[in-house]
Amino acid sequence: MIPSGFIARGGGWVVAQSILMSAMLVVGPWRGGASWLSLAAGFPFVLVGAVIGILGVRHLGVARSALPEPLPGAPLVQEGIYARVRHPLYASLLWLSAGWTLCWLSPASGVASLLLLALLLAKARVEEARLLRLHPGYEAYRSRVPAFLPRWR
Repeated sequence: MIPSGFIARGGGWVVAQSILMSAMLVVGPWRGGASWLSLAAGFPFVLVGAVIGILGVRHLGVARSALPEPLPGAPLVQEGIYARVRHPLYASLLWLSAGWTLCWLSPASGVASLLLLALLLAKARVEEARLLRLHPGYEAYRSRVPAFLPRWR
């Protein structure tokens, strides 16, 4: 049975994630100091995060949801970026947050990024438990594809 309602489907995770992402964005420029060197160091992380996120959205298509509860009837996507990383949208947020923190050299943004990492690790565990129940092939997929750091070969 699929839970109904925002909170039952994992809406609390989305609210917490949104708060941390907003905090990170605000405290970066407010509590940090960008320089050409920091921007040059952070930009590659932002670029990688953007590419992973765009590919994740593209390959997940209509099965995409911010909630950890999979959409009813959503297929188990294992191709494209999903053949290289199980959680490309979460990975994208982590790459982007690391890049943002480096760009601004913001300790406060770094703390928010670490909290976001902890939250996304926990949210991924919840999501994977639900995917294991829905998709018999998920365990094999999970054993061969890394969660957050893409395998590029």
